[in-house]
Amino acid sequence: MTSDQPRKITIAAIARLAGVSVPTVSRVLNGRSDVSPQTRERVEELLSRHGYRRRPPSARASSALVDLVFNDLDSPWAVEIIRGVEDVAHAAGIGTVVSAIHRRSSSARQWLHNIRVRSTEGVIFVTSTLEPPLQEELRRLRIPAVIVDPAGVPPQEAPTIGATNWMGSLRAIEYLLGLGHRRIGFIAGPPQLMCSRARLDGYRAALETAGLGVDDQLICQGNFYHEAGFAGGNHLLGLADPPTAIFASSDQMALGVYEAVRRRGLRVPDDVSVVGFDDLPEVRWCSPPLTTVRQPLAEMGMLAARTVLRLAQGERIESPRVELATELVVRDSAARWRLGSGDAPRPVRLSG
Repeated sequence: MTSDQPRKITIAAIARLAGVSVPTVSRVLNGRSDVSPQTRERVEELLSRHGYRRRPPSARASSALVDLVFNDLDSPWAVEIIRGVEDVAHAAGIGTVVSAIHRRSSSARQWLHNIRVRSTEGVIFVTSTLEPPLQEELRRLRIPAVIVDPAGVPPQEAPTIGATNWMGSLRAIEYLLGLGHRRIGFIAGPPQLMCSRARLDGYRAALETAGLGVDDQLICQGNFYHEAGFAGGNHLLGLADPPTAIFASSDQMALGVYEAVRRRGLRVPDDVSVVGFDDLPEVRWCSPPLTTVRQPLAEMGMLAARTVLRLAQGERIESPRVELATELVVRDSAARWRLGSGDAPRPVRLSG
């Protein structure tokens, strides 16, 4: 085939032969620098061998894209992840497409149709399960995927980004134990999420390490949203022997607990201490400012974006499972528990 013959091979065919994504071939054609030398050499050799002829510049895509897919977008923590992904994508000259599939098959089908008709560098799924049919379709299209806070056990080949949820929860309960609290309520997140299960396990481990039993009456099921925190707080505070502290496994649920406390004529932290999880920007401005476990949401988004772009370039990922460190941020919503006169809390052995 000579260069003056009609073009008979597509970018998609070159991508299949090279074992890379279509956007990677496009970057090579456009002279972009964000392609590894080995990948560039392999693609250029195939382009030359098959006599690929470029389309005129006006017909080529003006920019590359990365897809960021949520189940829902009605949460402040989603904004933090978007911010992290966008920072990396913008620096790489790539656009970000944000979608919400709402766990509905029709939404998922529409999303799949969209990526079939346009190119994408890769996909970042947040709190999702990469179902086998979707996984197979992405593999067929040679589109790399990364999962942030996966639901269930992710496919072996899909890199995951998370936080040290177990340790963060453990440290929060240790902190409350150190303040003298012995009855500590817990409002869990969605049970299908690995991060939720890890936070519950950390709560249990801290109590058991301290020599205290786990009272299942003090554990409520939630879903990370305000309403679940309000309902869980009402339930716990209505017990015959209510907790003196409540650990909510998301900041939004912690703020729901605040409202449950307020409506009962009680105060945080004078009557009940409250600790959250996430460290969303607004919790430092609530009254009182919320003590919480910070998970680095924006950093998780940044790492997910860097990882999916590396995969799009044909690079290998050294560690497919990454957890970023959490940190207890102490503010004003938890106080030392004061018993009646003459009483004192018994010593608690904290883990190292």
